[in-house]
Amino acid sequence: MPSASSSTAKPSPIDKVAPGIKIAIQMSPEPRPQDLAFARQMGVEYAVVWTDAAHASPEYYASRKKLFEDNGLKIFALGNSDVHNQEALVLGGPGQAAKIEEYKRHIQALGKAGIPYTTYAHMPNGIWSTERELTRGGASARAFDQSKGGVGRWRDKIFTLPQTNDREYSVEEIWDNFAFFIRQAAKVAEDEGVMIGIHPADPPISPLGGVPRLFSTLDDYKRAFEIADSPNVGVCLCVGCWLEGGKRIWGADVFEAIQYFCEQKRLFKVHFRNVHQPLPHFVETFIDDGYQDMYQVMKAMQIGGFRGIAIPDHIPQMADDPRLGTAFTIGYMKALLRRAQEEVR
Repeated sequence: MPSASSSTAKPSPIDKVAPGIKIAIQMSPEPRPQDLAFARQMGVEYAVVWTDAAHASPEYYASRKKLFEDNGLKIFALGNSDVHNQEALVLGGPGQAAKIEEYKRHIQALGKAGIPYTTYAHMPNGIWSTERELTRGGASARAFDQSKGGVGRWRDKIFTLPQTNDREYSVEEIWDNFAFFIRQAAKVAEDEGVMIGIHPADPPISPLGGVPRLFSTLDDYKRAFEIADSPNVGVCLCVGCWLEGGKRIWGADVFEAIQYFCEQKRLFKVHFRNVHQPLPHFVETFIDDGYQDMYQVMKAMQIGGFRGIAIPDHIPQMADDPRLGTAFTIGYMKALLRRAQEEVR
C-alpha cells in the first residue's frame, strides 16, 4: 500500500484556505434573523450547517451559501445527515451502491455551490450514551458509562446491545467496505475541490454490538489515509472523543494527534470540547471544567499551523437557553485563540 503521505504529491486543498484558526458556529440552514445577528454579535465569521437528503442539491446548497454571505457569514462546512453514520456504507450489502451514489451527489453539490468541506462519520450503530448527568452548577450534559451499556442513536434510530445490527462483522469486512466507499468518494472530492473530514468513533470503543467501529485509534486513521490515497480525505478531530479514549485507547494523546494530522495537512475541522475523565465513564462538561487544559489544545493547533475551523460541540445545557452555552464557549475559545496567537507568534 502507498504510505500515508504519498498523496502529498497532489496539492492539499487545505492550502487554499486562508491561514489561521477560524472559530465557527453550528447553525440551522434555515436561520432566523436573530440567529444570524447572534453569530455576528459574537464576532464569528464562519458557520457549519447540516441538512438532509431532501435538500441535497447544488441549488439549495448555493442558496444557503448566499443567504449566509449576505449576512456576513461564510459556510465552511455543510453536512448531510442521510449520508453520515449510515449502515449501508459501513456494512455493505444491497443498499451500499445506491448510498455511495447519494454521497457522491452530496460532494458534487458542495463543489458546485463552492462549499469547501463536509464531515463524515463511519459508525454503523450511532453515537452511544447513557442517561444524562449533571456537570458544573447542575448543568445537564451527555454522559456515557460503559458499565451501564447504554444505547446508540442516529437520528430516529436506536441501537441496543448485545447485537446492534443484523449479524456480527469482522474487522476486515468493515475495512473492505470502507475502502470500496472512500476510493470512490475521494475521486469525486478531488474533482470538486471538497475536503472530507472523518470523525472519530464516539465513544472510541471497538467492537461494539458485534461490529468493529473504525476510527478508534490513530493507526485506524493512518490506514484510512493509505487506502484513500487522497489529500482531500482528512480529519474532523473531535477533541472530546480523543479525550474520552485518551492515549490508552487511541495510542497517542491529543497533542500527538494534532501534530501528526497538521504535518500531514489533513486536519480540516476541530470539535473543541472537554470531558471530566476518560472511559469507562465520562461526562461532557464545559471546556474550562474538564480534565484537559484546553488552552494547551488551542496552542498545539496554533503551533501546528491549523487553518481550518474549530467549533463548540455537545455543550452542556446552560440555564434555559441553548444559546447561552454557545456564547460562553465561543467567548472562551476566542480568548484562548488570542492568547495562543500572541504566545506562539
